[in-house]
Amino acid sequence: MSDAVSETRFFNSFDGVRLAWRELGEGRPVVLIHGYFSDAATNWIRYGHAAAIAARGFRVIMPDLRGHGESDRPHEAAAYPPDALARDGHALIAALALTDYDLGGYSLGARTTSRMLATGATPGKIVFSGMGLEGLIHTGRRAGHFRNILTNLGQHERGTPAWMAEAFLKTTGGDPVALLGVIDTFVDTPEEQVATFAQPAVVVNGVDDDDNGSAAALARVLPNARLVEVPGNHMSAVIKPELGQAIADFLAG
Repeated sequence: MSDAVSETRFFNSFDGVRLAWRELGEGRPVVLIHGYFSDAATNWIRYGHAAAIAARGFRVIMPDLRGHGESDRPHEAAAYPPDALARDGHALIAALALTDYDLGGYSLGARTTSRMLATGATPGKIVFSGMGLEGLIHTGRRAGHFRNILTNLGQHERGTPAWMAEAFLKTTGGDPVALLGVIDTFVDTPEEQVATFAQPAVVVNGVDDDDNGSAAALARVLPNARLVEVPGNHMSAVIKPELGQAIADFLAG
């Protein structure tokens, strides 16, 4: 197994937007999608999650969502149609000619996973992390939360969730204009449709994370899922080794 993360690679998505991805390891492909304001390096590589999964015999493929990381960050509203992120995910699967693979994500990455499933993706196993049922079926609350953060930068009270999110945005070098556009891509997935995602699934969530609603409720609605709680909240679970270990254990099980 190669223990080095690949250099950044690029492909053109459905509308010509250039998107980045990196990978680590060899074996069965698993596509893992990062969260909002984040990128592949921060979400999966920096704290060892990709390495933990790769060590179990996986080729871990980690895209940067449009508007994030090393991917293009267009400012035109036309670059952010509904379900653009899911379409980007399908474009990555096609570009890499993946047919037998697993799929998952953290927070917005989990929401993107649900939209890919709702629009025809056929992975073997699925991972929902940093996600509860409400975050899939009612995207408006989180959309409003982030729209408020991005349109009032520098005005949030110290220590509040909005202030913490803005601080994280600064550490990842996020582009507020592009990120506002990303909000417009959000699409609800009806609970009845979530209940049709029949693949073996794991819901991995920080024990103190209810940012996207109840992870236990999501695990109950998914027909073939188990819930694994790890230390931390929505922001801090990502830096704990238990997150990557739980995903690795599920994929290798």
